[in-house]
Order: sequence, then C-alpha cells, then structure tokens
Amino acid sequence: MSDSTTPVIVGIAQVEQRTKDLHNAKEPIDLMLDATRAAAIDTGNPSIIKRVRSVRVSQGQWQYGNPAKYLAEELGLNGVETGKTVFGGNGVQTTVNLSCQDIQNGKFDVIALTGAECGYSQANARRSGQTLSWRELPGTPDWTIKYGIGVRDPLETERGIGGASQMYAVIENAIRYDRGETIPEHQVLVSELWSRFNDVAQHNPNAWLKHDISAEEIRTQGPNNRPIAFPYPKLLNANNNVDQGAALLLCSVSVAKKLEIPTSKWIYPWVGTDGHDTQTVSYRAKFTRAPGLRKVAETALELAELNLSDIAHFDLYSCFPSAVQVAAKEIGLDLEQQLTVTGGLTFGGGPLNNYVMHAIARSVELLREQPDNIGMVTGNGGILTKHAHGIYSSTPPSKPFAHRDVQTQVDTSEDRVTEANPTEPVQVEGYTVIYDREAPMRGVAACLTPDGKRTWGNTTNRDLMVEMQTREFCGRNVHIDSNGAMSPVN
Repeated sequence: MSDSTTPVIVGIAQVEQRTKDLHNAKEPIDLMLDATRAAAIDTGNPSIIKRVRSVRVSQGQWQYGNPAKYLAEELGLNGVETGKTVFGGNGVQTTVNLSCQDIQNGKFDVIALTGAECGYSQANARRSGQTLSWRELPGTPDWTIKYGIGVRDPLETERGIGGASQMYAVIENAIRYDRGETIPEHQVLVSELWSRFNDVAQHNPNAWLKHDISAEEIRTQGPNNRPIAFPYPKLLNANNNVDQGAALLLCSVSVAKKLEIPTSKWIYPWVGTDGHDTQTVSYRAKFTRAPGLRKVAETALELAELNLSDIAHFDLYSCFPSAVQVAAKEIGLDLEQQLTVTGGLTFGGGPLNNYVMHAIARSVELLREQPDNIGMVTGNGGILTKHAHGIYSSTPPSKPFAHRDVQTQVDTSEDRVTEANPTEPVQVEGYTVIYDREAPMRGVAACLTPDGKRTWGNTTNRDLMVEMQTREFCGRNVHIDSNGAMSPVN
C-alpha cells in the first residue's frame, strides 16, 4: 500500500427538518440527497461528488428497495456500485470499516455513505390520522452490507418480552442489583448520567433536543415523560421521533490532494474492529457483561497502539443507559467522564441505525477543531449484540488502516441454555414492568434455575407489578408455572 491510497474522511453533513406541514415535508431519501450534496460542499471542492464510485445507504424504517440507485441518478452518477446495510446500530461503523479497506485496496477512490429517518413526520402523521406517501424506489442494491443478526429464543416471545426498550430495561435492573444499589439510588445515578449527555447535546449544533433537562426531570414521570419499561420513563429511551439525516464522503489521499481539498478537512480512520456477543440474549452468561464488546474495544486500541488515556473524545452507543454502563465497564471507562460527543440517541437524536453516522460526523467536527486529538466511536446493534468500533484522528496514522473481525476470539464458553418449564423455584436476575401508555401492562423476569439454565416468567398481577417497582425483585425466588406465570416464593 502506498500513502496515496490511505483512506480519509473529507466531507461530512448533518441535516434535519422540524415541519409539521406533512404535505411539504421531505421524506428520508430527500434528506439523504441533501446531506450528500452538503457533504460534497463541506470538502471545499463540490466536484468530488462526480468522482463517487460507490453509494452506501444505512437501512432505515422505510421501504426503499435501492435508495442508493436513486441517489446516484439524482447526483448524475453513472455505473456506480450501490449498497445498503441490514438493520443494526453497528452498521454505519461496519460500513466505514469496509469502505476504508476498499479505498486502501484500490477498489474505489471515492465512497459516499448516507442515511436518514423521518420519525418526527411519521409520529405527526399518526397523531393527525394522515398517510405519508413516500416513494418505493424499487430494485436490489449491488451489495447488501451484512453482519450478525440477533436471533430471539422462542421462549422470550412466548413469555412476553419484546423490543429493545424492554430488554435493555431488564439489563438495567440487573446492573442495579449487581452493584448493590437501592432503586432510588440507582434512579438518581442513571438520571445524572443522562443529564450529562443532555449537557453535551446543548453544545452540539445538530442535536435534536438542545434545551437543558435536569436529572430530576429525566427520572420523574409525568405527562411528557411517561413510563415505558421500568425503570425507564421516556427520557431514558432512544428518541426515534426525529427527522434527521447525515452523510460522509471518504476518499484516498491521492484524490484529496488532486482535488486540493484542504488538509484541515482531512480526518483519518486509523483502525476499525467488528465482533458480536451471543446472538440470542437468553443464552448469554450474564446480562451485565459483553465479552464481545470488550474484545472489539481492546483490539481497536491494540491495533492503533493506544491507551484509553490517549483518546480525547469517546462516543459510546447510547440507545439506553444500560448499554452505556455495560460498554463503559467493558472498555474501562468511568461513568463520570464524557462518554458522548452528540448527546446520545435521546437528546442528540441521530435516529435508529443511522445514529453512528451522526456520531462520526460530530467527531470529525471536533477533531478538525482540535488537531492531533483522537476520537473513538462505538456502534451497537441488537441488544448489546453486534459491535463495531472505529478510531479517528486529524493526524495521519503511523501505519495503514487496520481492520479486524475478532469473532473467533470472543469467549462464549459460559453461554447458557433455556428451560421453559422449571420444576423448582428459580431466582430472578433481571426484570421489568412494561407499560401501555400510563398503566402497567405486564411484568417480565429473566430467572436462573438451580442448575444454571435461564428461563422467563411473567405476571399481570397489579399488586406484584407495583411491588416490582418499589422493592428489589432481583435475587428473589419465584415459581413459574407451565404458562409462564410467576409468583414469589418469599
């Protein structure tokens, strides 16, 4: 490899819309187009857009078949490769990792990445009873950027444990029990963590929620902060109701020089790593650990020949507080230090699968302002399942961009199996109470049998659901009948 094929990020953009006029609102593909054009302008030489040879789109909550083909046509590009990721918050960083390799290997010399969501418009449409008429953009991309997909154990579905907000809440309660904190103590700790994320959002020009929100407001339930899944009210959840898009332009150093893009714009990806934890959450040794995440982070630092103290800017994927706490512990970071550059998915926005593109764009801004600093961005897909990390700097790396998939090194020796119908009492290790608007709907608990298998129980008993939110339920013994209904032993 020669220095001329070194990959570098030269253009970034973030866009948003906040209109309630749905007849004139842009749809996600329009935001992607706006962001890609803006990223070209950001380079200082917009003609770079004509040199793009691959357009890669982050999959979103839309039904476009081949959005990259439409973008290429609108940008006047012919014969370019089109790509799209599958679902997962790790997808953007994984795609950056692959794109850097493609540039370094000479496959392409300019690559565009983009993605967008219009959850704000979708929410307004639901509330007003309107239908959004978005384009279909049929077709199949040349390349589907695939990575590990989380697999659910049938018992999870059967016993009523559903989406991410519920599973991350189960993990949150397990974290509290592991640390020996009371419910009130833990609510304060988590809300203060999220308040610090809000502090960062107030200084991020592209954050969705930029006003000050105190820790007390974050943890206090109310009309604008309804309970979702104990212990999480709305302000402790990712915010999907945003209309935001972003784009990145990567090229070789050779192209950057030829186009006379100022070196002050250049940010070098140093390394990228990928790996995943046990695909099925129920099979994991412990909810509060993520050995795959730990290995992905350790390897990134090893490849870059860095210590944690060398990193000035961290962005930990922050869909829920439990994801941040587990990641910080595995990486070796203190919860008191700054762990986001955007404000996270609650306050920064950066919706769903495309959040990491916003995190990278914001990191690029900070690294341009502070030459010689180093940033680390982490992506997380599934339920702490799929991990992709990247390290960036305005300083050229001392060696070629390095990528490693660490999957073969992830320790799964202590993985568990599930048991649907335990005959003896089991011990609760994590749980949540799921809400339907204002009222508790169902309590669910992950439990361990005496021989170490994992099972799930549930309840619709109102008194028990109240007790689960006011008295520590982890560590308690429960009976689970053949239908999954649980009742405390003590």
